[in-house]
Amino acid sequence: MKFRMAERSLFAVLLRSRWWVSALIAGTLGLVAAALLPADYRVVGALSGFPFAVIAAMAAWRGRHKPSDARIEATRQAVAAMAWPAFSRLLTDAFTRDGHAVQPGASGAADFVLERRGRRMVVAARRWKSAHTGLDLLKALQAAREATEAQDALLIALGPLTDTARPYAAQHRIAVWQAAEIAEALRNLPLGGGKAH
Repeated sequence: MKFRMAERSLFAVLLRSRWWVSALIAGTLGLVAAALLPADYRVVGALSGFPFAVIAAMAAWRGRHKPSDARIEATRQAVAAMAWPAFSRLLTDAFTRDGHAVQPGASGAADFVLERRGRRMVVAARRWKSAHTGLDLLKALQAAREATEAQDALLIALGPLTDTARPYAAQHRIAVWQAAEIAEALRNLPLGGGKAH
């Protein structure tokens, strides 16, 4: 049985946060222990921050390729100004670079069908500029996933999911890329004449 960390556990939240948050907790615990504990227990007390130092290191390693807030905003503005053919080409380049075989979607709901290491994924991206993404699009994507017997599904959208769409995406394990994930996926690809970093 594979161990899976609870999504809302403290360590899971810290792993998704900036590395310095965990480092700050580790440092604070160490300082508090050094200041408040008797001399014989200070070293042991200071070590109570060690798990947070490990989480900080893991978060820093995971985040080493994550784009800055400025890069995310620049990418959001660039892709919001694109027409579908240009955005579609960028996504195809990104998926191909990351090892996926890319095919056009067979239905209106799936714009791409990706395959890598024997796993298939359907991707809906054509309505990436929509102000909100509703339940209908997710249901259509899920139907396309079932029709193609794909293990995974991905929605790419700059706007937020509606209140009814969010739980549906979670229930059906539909991954959602928004501005941060799009910026990370398009790293080092030209965005309107510039390079993503």
